Amino acid sequence: MDGEQISVTLHTPGLLLRPWEDGDLGALVEAYRDPAHVRWLDSKVTDEAGGRQWLDAQQAGWESGKLFTFAVVGAGDGKLAGCVVLKRPDPAGTDGEVGYWTVGAARGRGIAPRSVEAIVEWAYDGLGLRRLELIHAIDNDASCRVAEKTGFSYAQTLAATPPWPNDAHLHIRHAPSR
Repeated sequence: MDGEQISVTLHTPGLLLRPWEDGDLGALVEAYRDPAHVRWLDSKVTDEAGGRQWLDAQQAGWESGKLFTFAVVGAGDGKLAGCVVLKRPDPAGTDGEVGYWTVGAARGRGIAPRSVEAIVEWAYDGLGLRRLELIHAIDNDASCRVAEKTGFSYAQTLAATPPWPNDAHLHIRHAPSR
């Protein structure tokens, strides 16, 4: 990938979605201190060294073209509100997977649906993807609502597989016909 793609920034009402920066380290570590947040994630960040590793992995994902992780920040104040990611296992393919999380103070304000919608539009219009998956733990009702609000249709229940201890819902959204 070239540097131009690494500087992708997405806008949605009240929010800016941009690649993670070194200056986000403190807010990232703080977000991972929230037990309601880490309950749903397979990655764990417990200190600044772990946060640095996480940030480096996100940068490597951009460079490989397989993982596009955006910090979701307030458009006015720049405060971290969450994260949204597009996983693309085959950079030449037309399928991807969307994931996201929000910090505690940002929950219940529509940040996850707006962020997901922005990354979906970019995946379809900017990258030419045609099919996106969204997977969440079966007991994560809030994520199920986000999937439904953003046009992802329930497809099936997936059996628990490591590192996930619980079954999951698979939702799918196809690009609009042109």
